[in-house]
Amino acid sequence: MSVEHIEILVEEPSMEAALRLLIPRIIGDLSFEVRPFQCKQDLLDNLPKRLRGYARWLPPTHRIIVVVDRDDDTCRTLKQKMERIAREAGMTTRTRAGNGRYQVVNRLAIEELEAWFFGDWDAVCTAYPRVNPNVPRKKNYRDPDAIAGGTWEALERWLKKAGYFDTGLRKVEAAREIAQHMDPPRNRSRSFQVFHEVLREMAV
Repeated sequence: MSVEHIEILVEEPSMEAALRLLIPRIIGDLSFEVRPFQCKQDLLDNLPKRLRGYARWLPPTHRIIVVVDRDDDTCRTLKQKMERIAREAGMTTRTRAGNGRYQVVNRLAIEELEAWFFGDWDAVCTAYPRVNPNVPRKKNYRDPDAIAGGTWEALERWLKKAGYFDTGLRKVEAAREIAQHMDPPRNRSRSFQVFHEVLREMAV
């Protein structure tokens, strides 16, 4: 059965801003909605109630994707928590269903949304032309998902060094500017590609 609509729950407005620009380039004309929360904890606290609500009416042609930053959590612990919340809400996750029909997909941005921007540094350079184009060749930035010390802080440092955001990174603005230039297939972030793959799967 083909997917007709995707609901995407995200933890903050900057992720919403990026995904509203990125998702149509991945899924084409497929219907979707991005629903932001105030922060990661707000999303996780409200997720049980939200999923129970979806469980009462969700058509078989709809899917839900929940995206949160890993931050300092371990991937396994955070993913298990999200899977448990879905299960207790009476919904079947992609992980649990295997090749069967599922309703919910849980995905992590490792460690934060901004790692996905480091994964497509050409997009950052197009949005902000004075930024150093050689950042991905530097030892600490070769793997976007392994950047230590906070990826949004690292992005802010590189942008400030190039003369942007002197008073601090405006995350929603930067997300919009960078996302409009991103090319999903070329992104070097493994966590982004896992997210990208499931969207492509739904769009088939």
